Amino acid sequence: MTPALTRRAALGLLAGPATGWAAQPGDDPAWEVLRQGGIALFRHAQAPGGGDPPGMRLGACETQRNLDETGRDQARRIGAAFRSRGIAVGAVLASAWCRTRETAELAFPGAVRLEPAFDSFFGNRAAEPERTAAARRILLGWEGPGALVAVTHQVNITALTGLFPASGEAMLLRRQGAALQPAGRLLP
Repeated sequence: MTPALTRRAALGLLAGPATGWAAQPGDDPAWEVLRQGGIALFRHAQAPGGGDPPGMRLGACETQRNLDETGRDQARRIGAAFRSRGIAVGAVLASAWCRTRETAELAFPGAVRLEPAFDSFFGNRAAEPERTAAARRILLGWEGPGALVAVTHQVNITALTGLFPASGEAMLLRRQGAALQPAGRLLP
């Protein structure tokens, strides 16, 4: 195994079923994790490119990499999948980037709260330890009711789980004592 795979295996992060939006209620253990108040850590929906353009400003969506129509449709399908399966969502947290906010709002209209712990550190790697620790505290502190949804960025999810999510993919987690355990993936 490569060092990265060895690290993931040691952390137990290679476990958990891979699942998709097409599964029916009751036939997939990943959806059951969410019914029981688990955590869905989503990468924002499809936003072509990588990183942000030079001169990006958080308050100005026109300066950022944003969702395209495929990404907007993907975000709406995320919310529809939760609703069709009767998943109660207790909170929806998102980073301040326009692509994460838009993903969260299209999936879960009116429920989104910005949370700086989930802001990207792609352009500022020195912020990674503090943001990851803050995000971990939030995730470990979740007690419901309902599932916690956090919409963030690839770098944040990889720092928390060791896994590289696709656009619109969720890593499912559950709290076990003082640790976050992988519980599956929801593939877009």
